[in-house]
Amino acid sequence: MEKLFIIVVDDQREVLTTVSSELEALGSLVFVEECESPAEAWELIEEIDANGDYPAVVISDHVMPVKTGVEFLSELSEDSRFADVKKVLLTGLATHSDTINAINQASIHRYVEKPWDKEEFLQIVRTLITEYLLEKGLDYQGYSEITDHATILRFMKDNG
Repeated sequence: MEKLFIIVVDDQREVLTTVSSELEALGSLVFVEECESPAEAWELIEEIDANGDYPAVVISDHVMPVKTGVEFLSELSEDSRFADVKKVLLTGLATHSDTINAINQASIHRYVEKPWDKEEFLQIVRTLITEYLLEKGLDYQGYSEITDHATILRFMKDNG
């Protein structure tokens, strides 16, 4: 079975720890990696890709030194190797303009405000993992413990 990764990018250690611990509910079927900067995340994404594995979901804080989450996720979207990676912008300080830019420039799939609801956040990630598996044509059945079955049914109906 292929290795799926969720990459969490935030310059605040406590946020990384919180997000990672909440994602432990997904069990051993996905690997959660923490990065404290977009540069560190890029290195990891390149390594995952070089190993033939899949960076399925990237969750990035918006406000970080050197590069914002929107800038980072935009770069990710522009790289054809990673255009299909599911992107989540996690923020507590974004303006309406930031939100519009995130959607238009970074092609984010979800926008999550701090503080977030743990169960809602896990459902978002489950849905994104499921969409990633289906869109990549990967065998989603091995991930049935963590996939969103409504997303699978909707995909099958739409792609009949």
